[in-house]
Amino acid sequence: MTTPRTEHLVLTGVLTAEEAAQTVQGILAVQRADGAIPWFRGHHLDPWDHTEAAMALDAAGEHEAADRAYTWLARHQNKDGSWYAAYADGDAADVTDRGRETNFCAYIAVGVWHHYLATGDDTFLDRMWPSVVVAVEFVLELQRPGGQIGWKREDDGTAVEDALLTGSSSVHHALRCALAIAEEREEPQPDWELALGALRHAIRRHPERFLDKDRYSMDWYYPVLGGALTGAEAKERIERDWDRFVVPGLGVRCVVPNPWVTGGESAELALTLWAVGESDRALEILQSIQHLRDRASGLYWTGYVFDSRAIWPEELTSWTAGSLLLAVAALGGDEATCAVFSGDRLPLGLDPDCCQ
Repeated sequence: MTTPRTEHLVLTGVLTAEEAAQTVQGILAVQRADGAIPWFRGHHLDPWDHTEAAMALDAAGEHEAADRAYTWLARHQNKDGSWYAAYADGDAADVTDRGRETNFCAYIAVGVWHHYLATGDDTFLDRMWPSVVVAVEFVLELQRPGGQIGWKREDDGTAVEDALLTGSSSVHHALRCALAIAEEREEPQPDWELALGALRHAIRRHPERFLDKDRYSMDWYYPVLGGALTGAEAKERIERDWDRFVVPGLGVRCVVPNPWVTGGESAELALTLWAVGESDRALEILQSIQHLRDRASGLYWTGYVFDSRAIWPEELTSWTAGSLLLAVAALGGDEATCAVFSGDRLPLGLDPDCCQ
């Protein structure tokens, strides 16, 4: 017998009801009592993957656990609105990477909006809104005149102005969610709308404004997953590099030409395919990575080196399981997850074609 939320996590050839429950319990077992969700116990936490795992918990109906994850973020936010790139498991004061990456910091808006849609909790939205505001302002301080978002700010305050296409595409998604929160609260943010339009224009029309990371699959699908590319433009991008990155029956390469498929990239591609109306192919991708499932824990190995038939690295990560659960939830029709990742359900900001 499944709960209403768990029903959205049952998918033929991917998860049975029992397997879905086991995967959710696997993430809960990684979560600390203070709400933090490290990659795995004994490893570090980063704000982006922490949020992705929290979203998966909400998709499974574990709202109290997800709330604790967002409370952890609010409690550990820096005064400038940022978070550090990595915190040691067991001691939040032990920061292992003091860089402050823009896409890591922006992603709280995606998680907060997802939690609100899943719960309807106005008190939660009121509580988290100040954290979202200062996080967005921190990120937009690093937006370049061309619209792209600088990668990070170093610990000494130096802004790294080079922009990453994957990171900027993730920020694009986060800004849309932040604007959705602002609309819900009836607090217009015209500067965010302008920033969003400029960023989308850069992603769609100016690839030269980003560092060349064409070998990485995330640079292939993230402009679509982040909502900057839609419709025929999105489908054309996916088709163009399909054979470069997709290994039939095994999943998606992290980087070409390495013979290494990864669960996180595969699940995110499946979510991307769902968003552009390719649910059948999304299902095939999710089915293809079940060789990464650890039957004992219900979690998923990060990756598989297929030329040597070896699991690598030997780590079961909360965020890999989280990305899979979110993709399954979208395919299963979970309302909150569909609203957050569907390209037509979030504010657009300024029309990107107005930006020159």
